Amino acid sequence: MLTVVQHPLIQHKLTLIRKKETGTKDFRENLDEIAGLMAYEITRDLPVREIRIETPLITCATHELARDIVLVPILRAGLGMVDGITNLIPTAKVGHVGMYRDHNTLEPKNYYAKFPGNLKDAVVMVLDPMLATGGSASAAIETLKNEGASIIKLVCVVGAPEGVSRIKKDHPGVDIYLAALDEGLNELGYIVPGLGDAGDRLFGTK
Repeated sequence: MLTVVQHPLIQHKLTLIRKKETGTKDFRENLDEIAGLMAYEITRDLPVREIRIETPLITCATHELARDIVLVPILRAGLGMVDGITNLIPTAKVGHVGMYRDHNTLEPKNYYAKFPGNLKDAVVMVLDPMLATGGSASAAIETLKNEGASIIKLVCVVGAPEGVSRIKKDHPGVDIYLAALDEGLNELGYIVPGLGDAGDRLFGTK
């Protein structure tokens, strides 16, 4: 259920976005590239169907994806992972779910949801750079289930054990993909060592 994607390029780029001196441009570019590199592992088990095509030489049997792909970034930081994956899967449709964490209660608040109409039959990938308490991700997944989604993958860059445990408890059928599983959460609910506030660093708002 939990896959920590181990790849030298991912680990190198993760180091760059962890550094506090990394600016908005480099943070954005490397986050995008990490998502693209993770996409190879995330899509490893996508279902395919056999079709017949004509090459310039002969007719042959080959394969194509058997299900649509839907990406659902959790606003706003999840937007930083969309391009990296759509570069690999340009036919993917993109929905959006707006979740923010109340910094006092640490509970998620839902303020926006817009999805394509093919959730029921699609492979849905929920995107968020950080899996901290797991509250926002769990709420987003619940929203998608209520909309008919049944095949859901949670794709994050950095996660904490607390968030992983929350998703396993709330949504045992959802596969989790991380580039790194960090030590845990501090008293403010931030991942340690983490990479700070991904949204602020992605958009230069702090």
